[in-house]
Amino acid sequence: MAWNEPGGNSNNQDPWGGRKGGGRQGPPDLDEAFRKLQESLGGIFGGGKRSSGDSSGGGLGMLGIGLLLLLALWLWNAVYIVDEQEQAVVLRFGKYYETVGPGLNIYFPPIDRKFQENVTRERSYSMTGQMLTEDENIVEVPFTIQYKVSKLQDFVLNVDQPEVSLKHATESALRHVAGSTTMDQVITEGRERMSTEVRDRLQSFLNTYGTGISVTQVNIQRATAPAEVKDAFDDVIRAREDEQRERNQAETYANGIVPEARGQAQRILEEASGYRDEVVARAEGEADRFTKLVAEYRKAPEVTRERLYLDTLQEVYSNTSKVLVTGDKGQNNLLYLPLDKMVNASAGAASAVAGNAVAPDIGARISQEVQQRELRVREAR
Repeated sequence: MAWNEPGGNSNNQDPWGGRKGGGRQGPPDLDEAFRKLQESLGGIFGGGKRSSGDSSGGGLGMLGIGLLLLLALWLWNAVYIVDEQEQAVVLRFGKYYETVGPGLNIYFPPIDRKFQENVTRERSYSMTGQMLTEDENIVEVPFTIQYKVSKLQDFVLNVDQPEVSLKHATESALRHVAGSTTMDQVITEGRERMSTEVRDRLQSFLNTYGTGISVTQVNIQRATAPAEVKDAFDDVIRAREDEQRERNQAETYANGIVPEARGQAQRILEEASGYRDEVVARAEGEADRFTKLVAEYRKAPEVTRERLYLDTLQEVYSNTSKVLVTGDKGQNNLLYLPLDKMVNASAGAASAVAGNAVAPDIGARISQEVQQRELRVREAR
């Protein structure tokens, strides 16, 4: 039953659970609670327990609380942690004081100022610029710069906005390099050389300014002509690529045909050299044989002459397939021997092996017949 309902005993009990009269308990007194807190803090700071009417003790307690809060806030701002990849530069009264490495550190604001940066992470930015080439053409060159902070002291103190200075220096270096390069080289195969030159020149600018920035890489992407003339330049590039392809095919054909021609020429030279050596050797042999034959001829002219005659007949008859044989003196009979037809007929009637065996027999019989005829001729003389 609610305290204020009829018959709810509202005359003897209030909503705070107290009763009317001397034993009444009301809501908690905030002033009393705050006064007790002041007394406890005053005891902590050595003020002891003070009476409720001593206002100076309460003022000192509030001052102590304020000082404690300020000290905690100062410590919160003064103590800092530097990671493994970071460094911190501390300025004291606006002048460089020290460079702090990784770990837990403290500085003293407001007389000190701290600048903390990551010095190992590679940073990058990309942009596209229109450049005037050496042959007075305009090209759009997209590029990406990768860099990192190499010396934090210079990065913080020497230049107000080092990254803005980096962008301006990059544009200057790229314009200088593109201005000394033709458009064909910028669009096609000259990008790697341009990247190296831009990086070296940019690093020289940054070292001169003392920015504390180290450029690690410059990537120049595919440069293109302005949009107004892009189609025409694409046709030129395709034509140049076709020219290069045809040139490569011609070089491939030349690399295949030239060694073959050189091999044939070398073979002809070797054959000619062999023929020359053969002819020279044969001539030398014939000359040596003739010299020896002359000596024998001087010793026995008749015999030597007869021998030469017979050797000549043997050589002539051995190289011909037709033989004419005459009779004795006073006879006009002429014998014709068609050796070529005889050999062919024998070869056609017999097998290849038999034919090869018969042919030498016929030649031997013919040789014997010739020798007999020669003997009869010598006897007749």
